[in-house]
Amino acid sequence: MAATGVVALTLALIAFGGGIVSTDSSSEAAIVADQLPRFHGTSSPLDPDTRDRIPGSSWHPGCPVGLDDLRLLRLTYLGFDGEAHAGRLVVHRAVADPVRHAMRSLYRQRFPIRRMRLVDAYGAADHRSMNADNTSAFNCRFIAGQPGVWSQHAYGKAIDINPIENPYVTGSGHVSPPAGVPYADRSGRTPGLIHRGDATVRAFTAIGWGWGGSWSWPKDSQHFSANGH
Repeated sequence: MAATGVVALTLALIAFGGGIVSTDSSSEAAIVADQLPRFHGTSSPLDPDTRDRIPGSSWHPGCPVGLDDLRLLRLTYLGFDGEAHAGRLVVHRAVADPVRHAMRSLYRQRFPIRRMRLVDAYGAADHRSMNADNTSAFNCRFIAGQPGVWSQHAYGKAIDINPIENPYVTGSGHVSPPAGVPYADRSGRTPGLIHRGDATVRAFTAIGWGWGGSWSWPKDSQHFSANGH
């Protein structure tokens, strides 16, 4: 196959959620591997801007973690446009390196992510962030419908990925966010969907995290967490 044909095939597979193309030619494989820039991922204590931004938003006094316990991840991710983008997540310092490794795996597997902004860009409102199909992590909040019970997001030990393509679905059929209704049927192969046993689930299983899509009910296919809850 000509090099241009390999490039075209690779881009087509990316558009449909496919992975890296394998060929018998090392030179053609190199062309495919070079479709995206190298992954860059860093972990650091919260910078001054973030420390000023999140109090009163995603963090407040009484949260189960302090600001010194949090780390800012700067990560490369593949957008739905097939281009590399720079995103940010805030997580607990204890999981910063494992999460960085998992996100590197997603990038290498060409898993597309809609956007990756701190939840503070949406006023720390979970529903606003989900409606924007935003991938986010730390948010000092209770579990929905369970006042007084901290979510794993409040510890910086959970991530929600592509909430529209991977909605929260109850046994009675309630879907959140509402734009996720077309994706409540998990049999499709739309880009950005997460399926049992796929590369995305394996990336987080490899660091010991659990997936909300494996719960009995409700199903929370966007949700990965350190303790599986």
